[in-house]
Amino acid sequence: MNGQMAKLSLSEHASPRNHGEEQELIRRAKRRDASALRELIDLHKERLFAFVWRMVRNHHDAEEICQEAFLKAFSALDSFDPAYRFSTWLFTIAYRVTLNVLRRKKGAAGDIDLRIFADAGPGAEDQAVISEEARLLKSAVWSAVDRLSPPQRAAVLLFYQQEQSCQDIAEVLEIPVATVKSHLHRARLRLRDLLANTFAEDSSADRILGDLAG
Repeated sequence: MNGQMAKLSLSEHASPRNHGEEQELIRRAKRRDASALRELIDLHKERLFAFVWRMVRNHHDAEEICQEAFLKAFSALDSFDPAYRFSTWLFTIAYRVTLNVLRRKKGAAGDIDLRIFADAGPGAEDQAVISEEARLLKSAVWSAVDRLSPPQRAAVLLFYQQEQSCQDIAEVLEIPVATVKSHLHRARLRLRDLLANTFAEDSSADRILGDLAG
C-alpha cells in the first residue's frame, strides 16, 4: 500500500470476522492484495482511532497517526507473527507513533471516559440526553485523566474501553504485566484523589470511583 492511502472513513462499519478469516486476510495482504489491505483497515480503524484520539485529543493528529500506523504495519507485514493477534500488533505500532507525537507536543493529553465509555466518541458529550450532572462528571473525569502520564492513560483506555487483558496491554505497551497492573493501580488512586476533590459530596462520583477500584 502506498502513501496515497485514502483518509479513514469512520462512518463505515466492518463486519466481524473470526481469527481464521482474519489470518486469511493477512495472507492475502502479504501478497499485496489491495482488497485484503482495505478489509484489514475497515476491521480495525474505528477501535484504533478511538484509542489514538483519546490519547492526543486532536482529530487531525489522530487520523495522521492511524494512517502512519497502518502504513508501518503493512510495510512490515512480512514480519508479522500469526501466533499473535493482528490488532495487538497494530495497536503496538500506533502506540509508538502516538508517544512520538506526544513527546513532540510536550504535554498533549488524552481523553479517557472510564466507566462511561459507551457514548464517548468524538462529540458524544454533546448529546442532549446527557444530564447536566452526568456532563459535569464526565468533564471532571476527562480532565483528571488528562493529568495521568501517557502510559497510564494508555493502560486505562485499553483496559476499560477496549476491554483488553493485562497480558494484551503488556504486549501493546511493551512492558511487563506487573507494570501494567501498577499503571492501572496508580491511575485509579490518582483519579480517585482528583475526583474526590472535585465531587467531595457527590455520590455519583463515589459510585464511579468505587467501580474503578474493583
